[in-house]
Amino acid sequence: MKKIQGAMTAIVTPMQNGKVDEKGLADLINFQIDGGIHGLVPCGTTGESATLSFSEHKRVIEMTVKIVDGRVPVIAGTGANNTIEAIELTESARESGVDAVLSVVPYYNKPSQEGLYQHFKTIHDAVDIPMVLYNVPGRTVTNMLPATVARLAELGNVVAIKEASGSLNQISEVIRLCPEDFVVLSGDDFTCMPTVLVGGKGVISVTSNIMPGEMAAMMEAALSGNIARANEIHYKLFGLMGTMFCYPSPAPAKKALQL
Repeated sequence: MKKIQGAMTAIVTPMQNGKVDEKGLADLINFQIDGGIHGLVPCGTTGESATLSFSEHKRVIEMTVKIVDGRVPVIAGTGANNTIEAIELTESARESGVDAVLSVVPYYNKPSQEGLYQHFKTIHDAVDIPMVLYNVPGRTVTNMLPATVARLAELGNVVAIKEASGSLNQISEVIRLCPEDFVVLSGDDFTCMPTVLVGGKGVISVTSNIMPGEMAAMMEAALSGNIARANEIHYKLFGLMGTMFCYPSPAPAKKALQL
């Protein structure tokens, strides 16, 4: 498995006249890689996974893998609040050749912590591929607690989490409870620096849709211990990070890419 760390972009899904803009997607992917980004995440929250059709979802992932052509890791969003649908999307992504999948906490259903464990374990057991958990309670309502993450981290293919609770306390507890080789990624641009400082390995970013080189440089500096340089870039980007969430994502990122 390719290393999961640094700045990875949760890429938007370009649309034209209500359909996926395949040329726009290719242009965005190449812009990201040319800018030095460390990985790409299609069909996450920023990629509008919840509102793509199944065929669109699968096509975007397939195209991303083809265009990337092994240059950076591809972590495809394949989560759903229906376990069987999540398995179908995960298997399709595996067949497309992704390096790992991003599986979100089931939304709307409000499962218990045991329900979350069983959901992810069922996907894990059904499809042999590295899995990145995705905790984003602001979108899903349910918060996956650190103890549940630690249980899941014992499964062989559960290798990382995108932690978007916005809580440094929760991020720290996940890092404390999980194995040393379990990768914790910030799910929010504004917490990526604190996350790295307490032992995280990077960020799945919205801001890097616009500024891939700068986000990559910030994470490279932070992970190498050059905190002064990382902080300098962080504060340079801080206003843009806020702008990316001045309206529900991904609308601001898409508008910025049009400019």
